[in-house]
Parts: sequence; C-alpha cells; structure tokens
Amino acid sequence: MRDRRSLLHLPFNILRTTLLLGSSGIAILLVVAFFQFGQFSWRWFQNAGNWLKVETQEPEVESPTLIVQQIRGVSELTTTVFAMETVVPASQTRQLGDLVVGESRLLYVAYGEVRAGIDLSTLTDDAVKTDGDRLVVTLPEPKILDKKIDVERSRIYDYDRGFLNLGPDKIPELLEFTQRDTLNRLAIHACNQGIFGQANEQAEVALAGLLSNTGFATVDIETTKPAVCGGNQIKTEPDNFME
Repeated sequence: MRDRRSLLHLPFNILRTTLLLGSSGIAILLVVAFFQFGQFSWRWFQNAGNWLKVETQEPEVESPTLIVQQIRGVSELTTTVFAMETVVPASQTRQLGDLVVGESRLLYVAYGEVRAGIDLSTLTDDAVKTDGDRLVVTLPEPKILDKKIDVERSRIYDYDRGFLNLGPDKIPELLEFTQRDTLNRLAIHACNQGIFGQANEQAEVALAGLLSNTGFATVDIETTKPAVCGGNQIKTEPDNFME
C-alpha cells in the first residue's frame, strides 16, 4: 500500500523538483544578467563622463614673426578718405618779345578725393615686440595712399582767350596744369584738416581688433607721428588725375 502511494506521488515530486530547479535557474540567470547590465551601465557612464568632460586648453601665443606676416598680409590699411571740391584758375599768355598780345584764362571746377592710411607692407620685424603676455606693435608713418580727381564730376567752368581770341589755344595744357594743382591742394588741405591723425586713430582700432586673438593678454598699438603738412613734406603716391 505504501509503495503504491509512493509510486503515485513520484510524478508530482519529479514535477515539483523540476519546477524548483527551473525557478532557481531562472533566478540565477536573472541575477547574472542584472550584474552584467550593472557593469555595462557603469562603464557607459564612465565613458560618457570622459566624452562630456570640459577641458580648459592653455592659450597659444603666436610668435612675432607670424604676427608680422599677418599684419603685412593686410598690405595697405586704408582708414580715412577726404573729399573736396575747389575752383582752380589757370592762364597762359602769348607774347611778341616782351609784349603780351593775348592771354587765355581757364577756370576749372575740380572734385577730388584723398585716401590716407598706413602701408603695412613696410612693417619691420623690429616693430613687433613682446614682453611676457604683452604685445607691442609700432606702426609705420601714415601717408597719402592715393589722390585722384573725379573727371565725371569735374568740369571746365570758363575758358576765355581774351580780346580777339589772341590768347593761345592751350586747353589741354591748362587743363593738365589745373588738375595737378588740384591734387596738390587736396593733399595739403587734407593734411591741414588732420587726415593723418585720423588715419592713425582708426588704424590703431582696426589692428587692435585684428590682433586680439593672438593669445596675448594685452595688445598695444603705437602710432608714428605724421609728417608735417606742406609741399614735398607730405608723403604721397603718384598722381591719378584721370580716374
């Protein structure tokens, strides 16, 4: 009788044991999986921290030679333009010996412009100096880079050859003379109005901005006092009175 009951309960015991072993196996698998997931998550967060970590880079300071090349690359730094309209007279006589028999007069209304600035291509290596985190650049002397007459806006206001047109017919010569005289007047008047001082001031601001990213804490731009106004003391480029 006991053996029969034992035989009856045998399938149930096997099933229960199997279920218990199956539950334990599943539990073990879940524990292992959770442990592996925890390790993976920790490594991922560590890598994410490295990706998101913000590092402060040391500032890079450019060498004086590179700074000189950078400034020279700008070539001419045009900073100030002066415009003026003026009336220029010109005359030429016709003579027989010491006797003046006729005179031609021309009045020319000229509109011209003067462009002043600093020719940075002449900057020397000695003009750039460093002192720790301080950069000092000494600019060349400003000069008139261009002066020209706008022939579209300029005109001959009056031309008179005098009594019986005895004056010489010299319009081309008189016109060229008035144009050259206009260019000289433009340069002198622009200088007297402070065009070189304005060129220095604006060049100082422009170059300070250009060199602000060179890595120096302080950038000082030193300008050179402009030439004295008047005659040949004004530094200019060749005339352009036919532009």
